[in-house]
Amino acid sequence: MAAVVHVSSFLGCPNFHQKPLSFKRNISSIHKTYFLICKTLRRKQGFNITCSAANKPSPSTEISSAAKIRSEVLSPFRSVRMFFYLAFIASGSLGSLIATTQLISALTNSSKAAAIPEIAKGLGIDIGAVSVFAFLYLRENKSKNKQIARLSREENLSNLKLRVDQNKIISLSDLRGIARLVILAGPASFIMESFRLCKPFTDDLLDRGVLVVPFATDGEMPSLKFEESEDVTNVEKKKLWQLLPVYTSEWTKWLDEQKQMANVPLDAPVYISLRLDGRVRGSGVGYPPWNAFVAQLPPVKGLWSGLFDGMDGRVL
Repeated sequence: MAAVVHVSSFLGCPNFHQKPLSFKRNISSIHKTYFLICKTLRRKQGFNITCSAANKPSPSTEISSAAKIRSEVLSPFRSVRMFFYLAFIASGSLGSLIATTQLISALTNSSKAAAIPEIAKGLGIDIGAVSVFAFLYLRENKSKNKQIARLSREENLSNLKLRVDQNKIISLSDLRGIARLVILAGPASFIMESFRLCKPFTDDLLDRGVLVVPFATDGEMPSLKFEESEDVTNVEKKKLWQLLPVYTSEWTKWLDEQKQMANVPLDAPVYISLRLDGRVRGSGVGYPPWNAFVAQLPPVKGLWSGLFDGMDGRVL
């Protein structure tokens, strides 16, 4: 997988702007009418229609308080270290100021010339200490900002919506501790080929709690069906590909942001693999390595158990 290009990930929550009550009622009635039309067409014409509100407001890009809290939980001693770094910087700066004053006084007074080497030595130590602790503080702060930004993206991802069936829409966060999601984003041909490559590993992926979220970026969602039979396992196999994204504008925005951060072309097909806790485990350009998922992920006791959380590999 040397050709795999990692895509940043991250999982915030959408902002729903307040509107007048009459406007809310109008929108509600429009949605009810829209889904009723979809349901009627599906009954009469016998084909599947994916109903979604593509013009739904996008999630906020601001750093959420949940991301900041998660950052503190993941790195509980970072704030303490940064406090001491600032304290040492302040102490070293004060010492440097005092030493500089003494050095100027010694240079202008010949009677204090003997103390110049000692003062200069102390000044050098203070300047060195300030430089070292400033470097440590900046590195710690950069790491903190990077972690918060990643956690914020993860929160945004966790609030994207999925359709389980015609009557149920959930957020990705509802599947934390339940399933390991693999998000596929690309044209319909990419989705179909990924589906074909996945078939030999279907049972093993289900044993590991994997569920696939296919997002056709060209708007032509292909038909993903296993061969019909009386075998009960075929009913279980359908669960692997039953999740469908809704509110596609939010999905598109989130994916485009990740591609831009990773310097990946916006039209490139990508996959994103999530852990049981909802954090990004791996990502790349091209088809998912289904065989690697089977080899690396531990089985769970039943599809919906959520056991072995945290044993999904490192977080990107």
